[in-house]
Amino acid sequence: MRLSVYRRAHFNAAHRIYNPALDDAKTEAVFGLCNNPYFHGHNYELEVCVTGEVDPQTGYVYDLGKLQQIIELEVEKKLDHKNLNLQVAEFQTLIPSAEHICFVIYTWLRQHIESEYDIRVRLWETPRNSVCFPAENH
Repeated sequence: MRLSVYRRAHFNAAHRIYNPALDDAKTEAVFGLCNNPYFHGHNYELEVCVTGEVDPQTGYVYDLGKLQQIIELEVEKKLDHKNLNLQVAEFQTLIPSAEHICFVIYTWLRQHIESEYDIRVRLWETPRNSVCFPAENH
């Protein structure tokens, strides 16, 4: 029996969305208020989905306590109350858009969740805007 389990988490972080290769006019046109040179912040909501076979000995797909610990160490401690542009190494070379943040979180988690499980990460930057990696098939 193959099922999915979910764990939610939360972190707050600041960022500035810009590409230093673009001139000021193009930057303003593309990124608008998100390009604030003094940064801006979000209350991010995270959902991690782990899919696999139910273990007949435990009745679990995946131990949610273990998943909670992985998320705390690999996501919350690295991102919560951080300036993504200045304090997170991955965003020295990546624009800290929601898309890139979601992908980085996925790569961190993928290293700690056994390959027999499929994982999916959904990140809400606002209550109305979210991104998902890998992309959902609709």
